[in-house]
Amino acid sequence: MITNKKKNEKTTEIYFDETPAPVVIRTHNTALKKRLLAFAEKFPSLCRQTDDDELGYLSFEIDKDRFSIRLTAPYTEERRQLARAKMIEINNKEDVE
Repeated sequence: MITNKKKNEKTTEIYFDETPAPVVIRTHNTALKKRLLAFAEKFPSLCRQTDDDELGYLSFEIDKDRFSIRLTAPYTEERRQLARAKMIEINNKEDVE
């Protein structure tokens, strides 16, 4: 969809407060929209689409108990080396078979 908006104008907004009200997510992000639409279709009592501005911006309300933010720490150099060695080992086994 052509929206005539630059990438830095295509935002994702998350409205979350300490009340029992649902979380509101408004986004242009295609991957996130697809995930939210699928979730809303599968679980309509927990998530619903509330707005579509027809310029690529969708808005959803999600039950607060279903929403989380996950922060991940960066890999240590040791963990990278172990993962690299494991992948080399797996790739070498596949070459033999």
